[in-house]
Amino acid sequence: MTSRTSPATIDAAIAELKALLGPRATDAMTVREHHSHGESYHPPAAPDVVCFPSTAEEVVEIVRISARFQLPIVPFGAGTSLEGHVNAIRGGISLDLREMNHVTRVSVEDLDATVEAGVTRLQLNKALQNTGLTFPVDPGADATIGGMAATRASGTTAVRYGTMRENVLGLTVVLADGSTIATGTRARKSAAGYDLTRLFVGSEGTLGVITDVTVRLHPLPEAVSAATCAFDSMQGAVETVIATIQLGIPVARIELLDDVQMDATGMPS
Repeated sequence: MTSRTSPATIDAAIAELKALLGPRATDAMTVREHHSHGESYHPPAAPDVVCFPSTAEEVVEIVRISARFQLPIVPFGAGTSLEGHVNAIRGGISLDLREMNHVTRVSVEDLDATVEAGVTRLQLNKALQNTGLTFPVDPGADATIGGMAATRASGTTAVRYGTMRENVLGLTVVLADGSTIATGTRARKSAAGYDLTRLFVGSEGTLGVITDVTVRLHPLPEAVSAATCAFDSMQGAVETVIATIQLGIPVARIELLDDVQMDATGMPS
């Protein structure tokens, strides 16, 4: 499926974006192709132009240009999506946020941190070294925090620490008209107004562009151990997991590998 916008309109929009960003706005085919897909099986779909903003103010201007020329806009993080989120099926602007990669605040006392949307999971945890804290949500890939919030990422640690829904305290979001809103609060006890943070977490870029995220941090465990358990039946494995959680055993990760997955890894099932 191609863009419904006329070529002349696209060219005019690209000219404005290049005037705003210089070489950080490009319609080079190699860059567009790179931003046409994530890691899913879905057919690639290239945007008309790729923008690399470095500030929230630049995101605002890009979104305003998008609105004025009626071009679709697709936020792009690390491109690790398995569901086709970043494929530009109607062309438009791919908004690559990886240059917005600063950890702007870490509050050890309050157990939270604020990062720009392009900061990756591993980058954040590197910044937390020597603090005794960690950001535990682990979808497997080194995804951006903004992308993880937009897709409500989870992973194997969700059994103890929850998903991004439980670990995002607040967001700054640029809406479709270029206006900016801040959602949520760092306060642990608050019941003021609508819970807009939960609305944007998992919205997959359909409601706005996330430019920064305030996340909850957790203490590092003093010790970590791992075990592999074999079961004669799926029911036995499931019942063991249920009993483990009911007994309050502090398990950080529980991963189920059935016979198909074991065969795929090359391990004997």
